Amino acid sequence: MDELQRSWLLGQLGPDTDSADLERRFFRLRSVRAVALEVWGERRAKLLGDPLKVTVDGVVTMDLQENLRGIERQIEQVRQARLRTTPEMKTTRGRWRWR
Repeated sequence: MDELQRSWLLGQLGPDTDSADLERRFFRLRSVRAVALEVWGERRAKLLGDPLKVTVDGVVTMDLQENLRGIERQIEQVRQARLRTTPEMKTTRGRWRWR
């Protein structure tokens, strides 16, 4: 994975994402898009593994539903990345294609 690809991934996943973990995933998956989708999928699964909303009457309410929606939007944006130029794309005679 080159620096441009790493920067794109960190931009998608957040700057606190473990770069060594991203490198291992990239080595296995060979695609920054696949790495992003795998990480977002794991984050989504982790949220779904716990209650999305917890209320302690009169004390506190914690609602993670918007976090889940945000992750689902990110997944969809990465899936739609074919429409945009990403580090994974190369130009061929003026046209973009996935490599």
